[in-house]
Amino acid sequence: MFEQLISVLVEKCSFDPHRPVLAGVSGGPDSLCLLDVLRQQGYPVIVAHLDHGLRPTAALEAQRLRRMAEGWGLPFVLEEADVAGYAARQGLSIEEAAREARYRFLFEQAARCQAQAVAVGHTANDQVETVLMHLLRGSGLSGLRGMRYRSLPNPWSQEIPLTRPLLGVWREEIVTYLEQRGLQASLDESNLDTRFYRNRLRHELTPQLELLNPGAQRRLWQMADILAEDEAVLAQAEQIAWQGCWLEQGQGFVALGVTNLRRQPVGLQRRLLRRAMAVLRPGLRDIDFSAVERGLRFLGCASRSNRCDLAGGLRLEMEGERLWLATWEADLPGGDWPQIEPGKQVELAAPGKIELAGGWRLTAETMPAEAGLLKRARVNADPYQAWLDCDKLTFPLVVRGRKAGERFRPFGMAGHSLKLADFMTNCRMPRRARAGWPLAVSGEQIVWLPGYRIGEDGALQPDTQRVVHLTLEPIGARLSILTSKMAT
Repeated sequence: MFEQLISVLVEKCSFDPHRPVLAGVSGGPDSLCLLDVLRQQGYPVIVAHLDHGLRPTAALEAQRLRRMAEGWGLPFVLEEADVAGYAARQGLSIEEAAREARYRFLFEQAARCQAQAVAVGHTANDQVETVLMHLLRGSGLSGLRGMRYRSLPNPWSQEIPLTRPLLGVWREEIVTYLEQRGLQASLDESNLDTRFYRNRLRHELTPQLELLNPGAQRRLWQMADILAEDEAVLAQAEQIAWQGCWLEQGQGFVALGVTNLRRQPVGLQRRLLRRAMAVLRPGLRDIDFSAVERGLRFLGCASRSNRCDLAGGLRLEMEGERLWLATWEADLPGGDWPQIEPGKQVELAAPGKIELAGGWRLTAETMPAEAGLLKRARVNADPYQAWLDCDKLTFPLVVRGRKAGERFRPFGMAGHSLKLADFMTNCRMPRRARAGWPLAVSGEQIVWLPGYRIGEDGALQPDTQRVVHLTLEPIGARLSILTSKMAT
Protein backbone atom coordinates (compact mmCIF):
# COMPACT_ATOMS: atom_id res chain seq x y z
CA MET A 1 0.00 0.00 0.00
CA PHE A 2 2.78 2.41 0.93
CA GLU A 3 4.57 1.94 -2.40
CA GLN A 4 1.27 2.43 -4.24
CA LEU A 5 0.62 5.69 -2.41
CA ILE A 6 4.01 7.14 -3.28
CA SER A 7 3.11 7.10 -6.98
CA VAL A 8 -0.50 8.23 -6.34
CA LEU A 9 0.69 11.37 -4.58
CA VAL A 10 2.69 12.43 -7.63
CA GLU A 11 0.81 10.95 -10.59
CA LYS A 12 -2.84 11.28 -9.55
CA CYS A 13 -2.71 14.10 -6.99
CA SER A 14 0.05 16.11 -8.74
CA PHE A 15 1.74 17.04 -5.46
CA ASP A 16 4.89 19.13 -5.45
CA PRO A 17 7.12 17.76 -2.64
CA HIS A 18 8.36 21.27 -1.82
CA ARG A 19 4.99 22.96 -1.31
CA PRO A 20 2.71 22.60 1.74
CA VAL A 21 -0.32 20.31 1.74
CA LEU A 22 -3.21 20.98 4.12
CA ALA A 23 -4.51 17.67 5.46
CA GLY A 24 -7.99 17.46 6.94
CA VAL A 25 -7.49 15.22 9.97
CA SER A 26 -10.33 14.01 12.16
CA GLY A 27 -8.15 11.63 14.16
CA GLY A 28 -9.86 8.55 12.74
CA PRO A 29 -7.96 5.73 11.03
CA ASP A 30 -8.25 7.07 7.47
CA SER A 31 -7.09 10.63 8.07
CA LEU A 32 -4.39 9.49 10.49
CA CYS A 33 -3.03 7.11 7.86
CA LEU A 34 -3.06 9.91 5.28
CA LEU A 35 -1.21 12.26 7.61
CA ASP A 36 1.46 9.70 8.41
CA VAL A 37 2.04 8.81 4.75
CA LEU A 38 2.44 12.48 3.80
CA ARG A 39 4.80 13.00 6.72
CA GLN A 40 6.84 9.90 5.87
CA GLN A 41 7.26 11.16 2.33
CA GLY A 42 8.60 14.49 3.54
CA TYR A 43 5.74 16.71 2.38
CA PRO A 44 5.34 19.98 4.33
CA VAL A 45 2.03 19.11 6.01
CA ILE A 46 -0.37 21.44 7.79
CA VAL A 47 -2.73 19.53 10.09
CA ALA A 48 -6.25 21.00 10.06
CA HIS A 49 -9.03 19.86 12.39
CA LEU A 50 -12.62 21.10 12.73
CA ASP A 51 -14.43 20.46 16.00
CA HIS A 52 -18.07 20.07 14.91
CA GLY A 53 -19.34 20.49 18.46
CA LEU A 54 -21.47 17.36 18.16
CA ARG A 55 -19.79 15.00 20.65
CA PRO A 56 -18.78 15.46 24.30
CA THR A 57 -15.33 14.01 23.63
CA ALA A 58 -14.62 16.25 20.61
CA ALA A 59 -12.56 18.82 22.54
CA LEU A 60 -10.36 16.15 24.08
CA GLU A 61 -9.75 14.56 20.67
CA ALA A 62 -8.80 17.94 19.24
CA GLN A 63 -6.22 18.44 21.99
CA ARG A 64 -4.85 14.95 21.41
CA LEU A 65 -4.36 15.78 17.72
CA ARG A 66 -2.67 19.05 18.62
CA ARG A 67 -0.14 17.26 20.85
CA MET A 68 0.53 14.67 18.14
CA ALA A 69 1.08 17.29 15.44
CA GLU A 70 3.35 19.36 17.68
CA GLY A 71 5.26 16.21 18.60
CA TRP A 72 5.91 15.62 14.91
CA GLY A 73 6.86 19.26 14.38
CA LEU A 74 3.83 19.97 12.17
CA PRO A 75 1.73 23.18 12.21
CA PHE A 76 -1.78 22.62 13.55
CA VAL A 77 -4.92 24.68 12.92
CA LEU A 78 -8.14 24.17 14.85
CA GLU A 79 -11.58 25.68 14.56
CA GLU A 80 -14.84 25.06 16.39
CA ALA A 81 -18.20 25.10 14.62
CA ASP A 82 -21.81 24.97 15.76
CA VAL A 83 -22.88 22.43 13.16
CA ALA A 84 -26.23 21.66 14.84
CA GLY A 85 -27.17 25.33 14.87
CA TYR A 86 -26.04 25.81 11.27
CA ALA A 87 -28.07 22.77 10.18
CA ALA A 88 -31.19 24.16 11.87
CA ARG A 89 -30.76 27.63 10.36
CA GLN A 90 -30.12 26.34 6.83
CA GLY A 91 -32.63 23.48 6.90
CA LEU A 92 -29.88 20.88 6.32
CA SER A 93 -29.27 17.43 7.71
CA ILE A 94 -26.50 17.15 10.30
CA GLU A 95 -24.44 15.18 7.74
CA GLU A 96 -24.73 17.86 5.08
CA ALA A 97 -24.16 20.74 7.51
CA ALA A 98 -21.03 19.05 8.89
CA ARG A 99 -19.73 18.48 5.39
CA GLU A 100 -20.27 22.11 4.35
CA ALA A 101 -18.66 23.45 7.52
CA ARG A 102 -15.67 21.09 7.21
CA TYR A 103 -14.83 21.90 3.60
CA ARG A 104 -15.37 25.62 4.05
CA PHE A 105 -12.91 25.54 6.97
CA LEU A 106 -10.34 23.44 5.09
CA PHE A 107 -10.28 25.64 2.01
CA GLU A 108 -10.22 28.87 4.00
CA GLN A 109 -7.18 27.59 5.86
CA ALA A 110 -5.54 26.28 2.69
CA ALA A 111 -5.86 29.71 1.08
CA ARG A 112 -4.51 31.43 4.20
CA CYS A 113 -1.54 29.06 4.39
CA GLN A 114 -0.95 29.11 0.61
CA ALA A 115 -1.22 25.32 0.52
CA GLN A 116 -0.94 23.61 -2.86
CA ALA A 117 -3.92 21.33 -2.10
CA VAL A 118 -6.40 20.12 0.46
CA ALA A 119 -5.99 16.40 1.17
CA VAL A 120 -8.73 14.30 2.81
CA GLY A 121 -8.81 10.65 3.81
CA HIS A 122 -11.55 9.15 1.61
CA THR A 123 -10.85 5.49 0.96
CA ALA A 124 -11.89 2.82 -1.55
CA ASN A 125 -14.70 1.86 0.83
CA ASP A 126 -15.93 5.46 0.82
CA GLN A 127 -15.82 5.38 -2.97
CA VAL A 128 -18.07 2.31 -3.07
CA GLU A 129 -20.52 3.91 -0.65
CA THR A 130 -20.59 7.09 -2.74
CA VAL A 131 -21.25 5.14 -5.94
CA LEU A 132 -24.07 3.23 -4.24
CA MET A 133 -25.62 6.47 -2.97
CA HIS A 134 -25.55 7.92 -6.48
CA LEU A 135 -26.86 4.71 -8.02
CA LEU A 136 -29.82 4.58 -5.65
CA ARG A 137 -30.54 8.25 -6.33
CA GLY A 138 -30.68 7.60 -10.09
CA SER A 139 -27.47 9.38 -11.03
CA GLY A 140 -25.92 9.48 -14.47
CA LEU A 141 -22.37 8.70 -15.45
CA SER A 142 -20.85 11.62 -13.55
CA GLY A 143 -22.27 10.23 -10.31
CA LEU A 144 -21.42 6.60 -10.95
CA ARG A 145 -17.76 7.46 -11.50
CA GLY A 146 -17.68 8.43 -7.82
CA MET A 147 -15.06 10.69 -6.33
CA ARG A 148 -11.82 11.65 -8.04
CA TYR A 149 -8.24 11.62 -6.77
CA ARG A 150 -7.94 15.29 -7.70
CA SER A 151 -10.81 17.75 -8.24
CA LEU A 152 -10.20 21.20 -9.67
CA PRO A 153 -12.20 23.32 -9.89
CA ASN A 154 -14.36 22.17 -7.01
CA PRO A 155 -17.31 23.69 -5.13
CA TRP A 156 -14.98 25.47 -2.70
CA SER A 157 -12.16 26.75 -4.88
CA GLN A 158 -11.17 27.53 -8.43
CA GLU A 159 -7.44 27.44 -7.60
CA ILE A 160 -6.87 24.90 -4.81
CA PRO A 161 -7.52 21.24 -5.68
CA LEU A 162 -9.33 18.80 -3.41
CA THR A 163 -7.32 15.56 -3.30
CA ARG A 164 -8.07 12.08 -2.03
CA PRO A 165 -4.81 10.09 -2.05
CA LEU A 166 -6.34 7.04 -0.28
CA LEU A 167 -9.12 6.53 -2.82
CA GLY A 168 -7.59 3.24 -3.98
CA VAL A 169 -6.84 1.93 -0.49
CA TRP A 170 -9.21 -0.35 1.41
CA ARG A 171 -10.04 0.15 5.06
CA GLU A 172 -8.53 -3.16 6.14
CA GLU A 173 -5.24 -2.11 4.56
CA ILE A 174 -5.31 1.09 6.56
CA VAL A 175 -5.92 -0.76 9.81
CA THR A 176 -2.96 -3.01 9.07
CA TYR A 177 -0.76 -0.02 8.23
CA LEU A 178 -1.61 1.76 11.49
CA GLU A 179 -0.87 -1.39 13.49
CA GLN A 180 2.50 -1.74 11.82
CA ARG A 181 3.30 1.90 12.49
CA GLY A 182 2.11 1.69 16.11
CA LEU A 183 -0.41 4.51 15.61
CA GLN A 184 -3.62 4.72 17.64
CA ALA A 185 -6.61 6.29 15.92
CA SER A 186 -9.65 7.83 17.58
CA LEU A 187 -12.99 6.10 17.20
CA ASP A 188 -16.00 8.25 16.32
CA GLU A 189 -19.10 6.56 17.69
CA SER A 190 -21.30 8.56 15.31
CA ASN A 191 -19.89 6.42 12.47
CA LEU A 192 -21.89 3.52 13.96
CA ASP A 193 -25.19 5.43 14.09
CA THR A 194 -27.40 3.92 11.38
CA ARG A 195 -29.76 6.89 11.51
CA PHE A 196 -27.31 8.44 9.06
CA TYR A 197 -27.81 7.31 5.48
CA ARG A 198 -24.17 6.62 4.69
CA ASN A 199 -23.80 4.56 7.84
CA ARG A 200 -26.75 2.39 6.80
CA LEU A 201 -25.03 1.75 3.49
CA ARG A 202 -21.77 0.94 5.28
CA HIS A 203 -23.11 -1.32 7.97
CA GLU A 204 -26.20 -2.85 6.35
CA LEU A 205 -26.18 -2.71 2.54
CA THR A 206 -22.53 -3.38 1.63
CA PRO A 207 -22.26 -6.45 3.93
CA GLN A 208 -25.40 -7.84 2.27
CA LEU A 209 -23.90 -7.23 -1.17
CA GLU A 210 -20.79 -9.14 -0.16
CA LEU A 211 -22.93 -12.03 1.06
CA LEU A 212 -24.89 -12.13 -2.20
CA ASN A 213 -21.85 -11.62 -4.41
CA PRO A 214 -18.42 -11.90 -2.79
CA GLY A 215 -16.08 -9.24 -4.16
CA ALA A 216 -18.98 -6.92 -5.04
CA GLN A 217 -17.33 -3.89 -3.45
CA ARG A 218 -14.11 -4.31 -5.40
CA ARG A 219 -16.05 -4.68 -8.62
CA LEU A 220 -18.05 -1.52 -7.86
CA TRP A 221 -14.77 0.29 -7.24
CA GLN A 222 -13.39 -0.99 -10.56
CA MET A 223 -16.56 0.12 -12.34
CA ALA A 224 -16.16 3.63 -10.94
CA ASP A 225 -12.52 3.67 -12.05
CA ILE A 226 -13.47 2.66 -15.61
CA LEU A 227 -16.35 5.15 -15.75
CA ALA A 228 -14.02 7.91 -14.59
CA GLU A 229 -12.01 7.46 -17.79
CA ASP A 230 -15.17 7.41 -19.91
CA GLU A 231 -16.33 10.51 -18.10
CA ALA A 232 -13.09 12.28 -19.01
CA VAL A 233 -13.87 11.76 -22.71
CA LEU A 234 -17.38 13.12 -22.28
CA ALA A 235 -16.04 16.05 -20.28
CA GLN A 236 -13.98 17.09 -23.30
CA ALA A 237 -17.07 17.00 -25.50
CA GLU A 238 -18.97 18.93 -22.84
CA GLN A 239 -16.32 21.64 -22.76
CA ILE A 240 -16.51 22.12 -26.53
CA ALA A 241 -20.34 22.24 -26.39
CA TRP A 242 -20.22 24.68 -23.45
CA GLN A 243 -18.02 27.07 -25.41
CA GLY A 244 -20.52 26.95 -28.28
CA CYS A 245 -23.60 27.48 -26.09
CA TRP A 246 -22.39 29.86 -23.36
CA LEU A 247 -23.35 33.49 -23.93
CA GLU A 248 -22.74 35.28 -20.66
CA GLN A 249 -22.97 34.99 -16.91
CA GLY A 250 -23.10 37.31 -13.96
CA GLN A 251 -24.35 37.61 -10.41
CA GLY A 252 -26.97 34.89 -10.10
CA PHE A 253 -27.44 34.02 -13.77
CA VAL A 254 -26.03 32.11 -16.76
CA ALA A 255 -27.25 32.60 -20.35
CA LEU A 256 -27.04 29.85 -22.98
CA GLY A 257 -27.85 30.06 -26.69
CA VAL A 258 -31.10 28.23 -27.40
CA THR A 259 -30.39 27.15 -30.98
CA ASN A 260 -26.93 25.76 -30.26
CA LEU A 261 -28.16 24.06 -27.10
CA ARG A 262 -31.00 22.37 -28.96
CA ARG A 263 -28.52 21.09 -31.55
CA GLN A 264 -26.60 19.10 -28.93
CA PRO A 265 -27.34 15.42 -28.28
CA VAL A 266 -29.68 14.92 -25.33
CA GLY A 267 -26.82 13.54 -23.22
CA LEU A 268 -24.83 16.74 -23.68
CA GLN A 269 -27.91 18.89 -23.06
CA ARG A 270 -28.26 17.21 -19.67
CA ARG A 271 -24.61 17.78 -18.87
CA LEU A 272 -24.75 21.44 -19.91
CA LEU A 273 -27.80 22.09 -17.74
CA ARG A 274 -26.08 20.42 -14.79
CA ARG A 275 -22.96 22.47 -15.44
CA ALA A 276 -24.90 25.72 -15.52
CA MET A 277 -26.63 24.75 -12.27
CA ALA A 278 -23.23 24.01 -10.72
CA VAL A 279 -22.00 27.48 -11.74
CA LEU A 280 -24.80 29.09 -9.71
CA ARG A 281 -25.09 26.54 -6.93
CA PRO A 282 -21.62 24.98 -6.58
CA GLY A 283 -22.55 23.39 -3.27
CA LEU A 284 -25.85 21.95 -4.53
CA ARG A 285 -25.71 18.18 -4.37
CA ASP A 286 -27.99 15.45 -5.57
CA ILE A 287 -29.50 17.25 -8.55
CA ASP A 288 -32.06 14.61 -9.36
CA PHE A 289 -33.25 13.23 -12.68
CA SER A 290 -36.62 14.96 -12.56
CA ALA A 291 -35.13 18.46 -12.25
CA VAL A 292 -32.87 17.98 -15.28
CA GLU A 293 -35.64 16.38 -17.35
CA ARG A 294 -37.95 19.27 -16.45
CA GLY A 295 -35.31 21.59 -17.84
CA LEU A 296 -35.00 19.54 -21.05
CA ARG A 297 -38.76 19.58 -21.61
CA PHE A 298 -38.78 23.33 -21.14
CA LEU A 299 -35.92 23.73 -23.62
CA GLY A 300 -37.79 21.66 -26.19
CA CYS A 301 -41.11 23.44 -25.74
CA ALA A 302 -41.21 26.40 -23.42
CA SER A 303 -44.48 27.03 -21.62
CA ARG A 304 -46.60 30.11 -22.30
CA SER A 305 -45.09 31.68 -19.21
CA ASN A 306 -41.58 31.07 -20.62
CA ARG A 307 -40.49 30.20 -17.08
CA CYS A 308 -39.71 26.92 -15.33
CA ASP A 309 -38.82 26.13 -11.72
CA LEU A 310 -35.87 23.74 -11.52
CA ALA A 311 -34.36 22.94 -8.12
CA GLY A 312 -32.34 24.60 -5.39
CA GLY A 313 -33.97 28.00 -5.91
CA LEU A 314 -33.10 28.07 -9.63
CA ARG A 315 -35.34 28.94 -12.55
CA LEU A 316 -35.20 28.77 -16.34
CA GLU A 317 -36.47 31.59 -18.55
CA MET A 318 -36.65 31.73 -22.34
CA GLU A 319 -36.09 35.05 -24.06
CA GLY A 320 -35.74 34.80 -27.81
CA GLU A 321 -32.41 33.05 -28.42
CA ARG A 322 -31.41 33.14 -24.77
CA LEU A 323 -32.06 30.50 -22.16
CA TRP A 324 -31.49 32.07 -18.77
CA LEU A 325 -30.70 29.88 -15.79
CA ALA A 326 -30.96 32.13 -12.75
CA THR A 327 -31.64 32.21 -9.06
CA TRP A 328 -35.14 33.36 -8.20
CA GLU A 329 -33.81 36.55 -6.61
CA ALA A 330 -31.45 37.48 -9.48
CA ASP A 331 -32.06 40.53 -11.63
CA LEU A 332 -31.37 39.61 -15.24
CA PRO A 333 -29.40 42.14 -17.26
CA GLY A 334 -31.24 44.40 -19.65
CA GLY A 335 -31.71 42.97 -23.10
CA ASP A 336 -30.41 44.37 -26.37
CA TRP A 337 -33.90 45.11 -27.56
CA PRO A 338 -35.49 48.40 -28.68
CA GLN A 339 -37.70 50.13 -26.13
CA ILE A 340 -39.97 53.13 -25.77
CA GLU A 341 -41.16 54.42 -22.44
CA PRO A 342 -44.63 52.98 -21.67
CA GLY A 343 -47.30 55.64 -22.15
CA LYS A 344 -45.07 57.76 -24.36
CA GLN A 345 -45.62 58.22 -28.10
CA VAL A 346 -43.40 59.80 -30.75
CA GLU A 347 -44.32 60.95 -34.25
CA LEU A 348 -42.36 59.55 -37.19
CA ALA A 349 -42.53 61.50 -40.43
CA ALA A 350 -41.60 60.07 -43.82
CA PRO A 351 -38.85 60.78 -44.50
CA GLY A 352 -37.72 60.99 -40.89
CA LYS A 353 -36.04 59.19 -38.03
CA ILE A 354 -36.31 58.85 -34.26
CA GLU A 355 -34.06 57.34 -31.63
CA LEU A 356 -35.33 54.77 -29.14
CA ALA A 357 -34.12 53.60 -25.76
CA GLY A 358 -31.70 50.70 -25.77
CA GLY A 359 -29.56 52.27 -28.50
CA TRP A 360 -31.82 51.85 -31.54
CA ARG A 361 -32.93 54.12 -34.39
CA LEU A 362 -36.16 53.87 -36.41
CA THR A 363 -35.98 55.40 -39.90
CA ALA A 364 -38.68 56.01 -42.52
CA GLU A 365 -38.13 56.86 -46.17
CA THR A 366 -40.52 56.93 -49.12
CA MET A 367 -39.94 55.71 -52.67
CA PRO A 368 -41.90 54.76 -55.80
CA ALA A 369 -43.17 51.19 -56.01
CA GLU A 370 -40.88 49.80 -58.68
CA ALA A 371 -41.11 46.15 -59.69
CA GLY A 372 -37.71 45.28 -58.26
CA LEU A 373 -38.52 46.87 -54.94
CA LEU A 374 -41.85 45.03 -54.66
CA LYS A 375 -40.08 41.73 -55.32
CA ARG A 376 -37.47 42.52 -52.70
CA ALA A 377 -40.18 43.34 -50.19
CA ARG A 378 -42.01 40.06 -50.82
CA VAL A 379 -38.91 37.95 -50.07
CA ASN A 380 -37.72 40.09 -47.16
CA ALA A 381 -36.15 37.86 -44.49
CA ASP A 382 -35.02 40.69 -42.21
CA PRO A 383 -37.58 41.25 -39.45
CA TYR A 384 -36.04 44.64 -38.72
CA GLN A 385 -37.06 46.05 -42.12
CA ALA A 386 -40.55 46.60 -43.48
CA TRP A 387 -42.00 47.92 -46.75
CA LEU A 388 -45.55 49.28 -46.44
CA ASP A 389 -48.11 50.84 -48.79
CA CYS A 390 -47.66 54.56 -48.28
CA ASP A 391 -51.11 55.51 -49.54
CA LYS A 392 -52.87 53.24 -47.03
CA LEU A 393 -51.21 54.97 -44.07
CA THR A 394 -51.80 58.18 -42.15
CA PHE A 395 -48.71 60.29 -41.58
CA PRO A 396 -46.94 61.01 -39.41
CA LEU A 397 -46.87 57.49 -38.00
CA VAL A 398 -47.03 57.16 -34.26
CA VAL A 399 -44.46 55.05 -32.44
CA ARG A 400 -45.58 53.88 -29.00
CA GLY A 401 -45.82 50.91 -26.67
CA ARG A 402 -48.78 48.58 -26.39
CA LYS A 403 -52.09 49.41 -24.76
CA ALA A 404 -54.10 47.17 -22.47
CA GLY A 405 -56.38 44.85 -24.44
CA GLU A 406 -55.08 46.10 -27.79
CA ARG A 407 -55.60 43.87 -30.85
CA PHE A 408 -53.34 43.27 -33.85
CA ARG A 409 -54.13 42.11 -37.40
CA PRO A 410 -50.90 40.36 -38.49
CA PHE A 411 -50.31 40.08 -42.23
CA GLY A 412 -51.01 36.59 -43.50
CA MET A 413 -54.00 35.85 -41.25
CA ALA A 414 -56.67 36.79 -43.79
CA GLY A 415 -57.64 39.92 -41.90
CA HIS A 416 -58.25 38.15 -38.59
CA SER A 417 -57.09 39.84 -35.40
CA LEU A 418 -55.93 38.65 -32.02
CA LYS A 419 -54.85 40.26 -28.80
CA LEU A 420 -51.45 41.84 -29.18
CA ALA A 421 -50.44 40.36 -25.82
CA ASP A 422 -51.25 36.86 -27.15
CA PHE A 423 -49.27 37.49 -30.33
CA MET A 424 -46.25 38.59 -28.28
CA THR A 425 -46.53 35.45 -26.16
CA ASN A 426 -46.95 33.16 -29.16
CA CYS A 427 -43.88 34.53 -30.91
CA ARG A 428 -41.95 34.33 -27.63
CA MET A 429 -41.03 37.96 -27.35
CA PRO A 430 -38.99 38.43 -24.16
CA ARG A 431 -41.46 39.02 -21.34
CA ARG A 432 -39.46 41.92 -19.91
CA ALA A 433 -39.42 43.66 -23.30
CA ARG A 434 -43.13 43.56 -24.11
CA ALA A 435 -44.46 46.64 -22.29
CA GLY A 436 -41.95 48.95 -23.96
CA TRP A 437 -41.59 47.27 -27.35
CA PRO A 438 -42.07 49.98 -30.05
CA LEU A 439 -45.06 49.70 -32.40
CA ALA A 440 -45.49 51.61 -35.66
CA VAL A 441 -49.13 52.78 -35.67
CA SER A 442 -51.23 54.45 -38.38
CA GLY A 443 -54.42 55.91 -36.94
CA GLU A 444 -55.44 53.19 -34.51
CA GLN A 445 -53.97 50.25 -36.45
CA ILE A 446 -50.62 48.61 -35.76
CA VAL A 447 -48.90 48.48 -39.14
CA TRP A 448 -45.60 47.03 -37.95
CA LEU A 449 -44.40 45.11 -34.93
CA PRO A 450 -40.64 45.49 -35.52
CA GLY A 451 -38.69 42.28 -35.35
CA TYR A 452 -41.78 40.12 -35.89
CA ARG A 453 -44.56 40.99 -38.37
CA ILE A 454 -46.12 43.76 -40.44
CA GLY A 455 -49.82 44.45 -40.05
CA GLU A 456 -52.54 43.68 -42.58
CA ASP A 457 -53.48 47.35 -42.83
CA GLY A 458 -50.17 48.45 -44.32
CA ALA A 459 -49.30 45.46 -46.49
CA LEU A 460 -48.22 46.04 -50.09
CA GLN A 461 -50.73 45.32 -52.86
CA PRO A 462 -50.26 44.66 -56.60
CA ASP A 463 -51.50 48.20 -57.30
CA THR A 464 -49.30 49.91 -54.69
CA GLN A 465 -47.88 53.16 -56.07
CA ARG A 466 -45.75 54.48 -53.25
CA VAL A 467 -43.81 52.63 -50.58
CA VAL A 468 -42.57 53.66 -47.15
CA HIS A 469 -39.47 51.73 -46.05
CA LEU A 470 -39.08 51.36 -42.27
CA THR A 471 -35.78 50.27 -40.76
CA LEU A 472 -35.00 49.55 -37.11
CA GLU A 473 -31.27 49.32 -36.46
CA PRO A 474 -28.78 49.57 -33.60
CA ILE A 475 -26.97 52.87 -33.33
CA GLY A 476 -23.22 53.09 -33.76
CA ALA A 477 -20.93 50.14 -33.09
CA ARG A 478 -23.27 48.04 -30.95
CA LEU A 479 -22.57 44.48 -31.98
CA SER A 480 -25.27 42.63 -30.08
CA ILE A 481 -28.86 42.74 -31.36
CA LEU A 482 -31.87 40.67 -30.52
CA THR A 483 -32.02 37.62 -32.80
CA SER A 484 -35.67 36.70 -32.33
CA LYS A 485 -37.16 35.39 -35.56
CA MET A 486 -40.12 36.88 -37.37
CA ALA A 487 -43.15 34.58 -37.02
CA THR A 488 -44.06 32.85 -40.27
